[in-house]
Amino acid sequence: MKHTFQGTGVALVTPFKNDFSVDVEALQKITEHTIAGGVEYLVALGTTSEAPVLSKEEKKLVVKTIIEATGNRVPIVLGVGGNNTAEIIHQLQNETFEGISAILSVVPYYNKPTQNGIFAHFDAIAHASPLPIILYNVPGRTSANMNAETTISLAEKHSNIIGVKEASGDFAQIMEIIRLKPVHFAVISGDDALTMPMIALGGSGVISVAANALSRQFSEMVRLQLENKTLEARKLHYSMLPMIGLLFSEGNPAGIKSLLNAMDLCEEFVRLPLVSVSKKTKDLIKTEWTKISNI
Repeated sequence: MKHTFQGTGVALVTPFKNDFSVDVEALQKITEHTIAGGVEYLVALGTTSEAPVLSKEEKKLVVKTIIEATGNRVPIVLGVGGNNTAEIIHQLQNETFEGISAILSVVPYYNKPTQNGIFAHFDAIAHASPLPIILYNVPGRTSANMNAETTISLAEKHSNIIGVKEASGDFAQIMEIIRLKPVHFAVISGDDALTMPMIALGGSGVISVAANALSRQFSEMVRLQLENKTLEARKLHYSMLPMIGLLFSEGNPAGIKSLLNAMDLCEEFVRLPLVSVSKKTKDLIKTEWTKISNI
């Protein structure tokens, strides 16, 4: 069950048409764009996909589209998480996962479990999962931080827990996980702006939002830093940093969809309760894109 996801993964958006239906053709285009840009794997139904506002049928359509467009060229990770442990286990035991290499499972949100509760949640999922598991710690969204001790305990107990997408922004916590982790366990950046320093500290790569659009630039930066070519990686990191700030300035995925729209890859529609970025931010994204498009 050892499978280290190294390099750049992309948390794919779900493009919508002007009637807010899923835009299958645009999703195919974005999938092809990311693979052509050199990313190492794709993530379906992550946060950036707007999964909470997709119906069960739409989720199946999104996954089917990504699998078919990918054509086994890169691995696909599927978001399978929530705050109802029993429901997740039911899904893992009853759905087929053909074409999927691993699952990404977020720390339970809203319930605000203790560390013991978080451990028990993922312990149950690890026993039930037919696929390797990447944990996802994003306390800014869940209101519950999975600390280093809990992460390491899960990694040591379960060989099928193969990594964590760390989006806590806490470098002390991240370094403690990297210092103590088992060999099979990958520490993956969940924050585009912190990816380069995380890799320098021993991280395995990133699951990126920006790489939906900046696939070539971002994956090259990651590869350079993984090869310890820090000066070259740093140059790319700083060239993309203003854009990354803009992409998250009015929320995700509104920002990245604005950039994808500027690149003629999809419309910028998001579903309520999210809204598109303001004209000011949209114009700033377009201006920044002209600066970095040929880097």
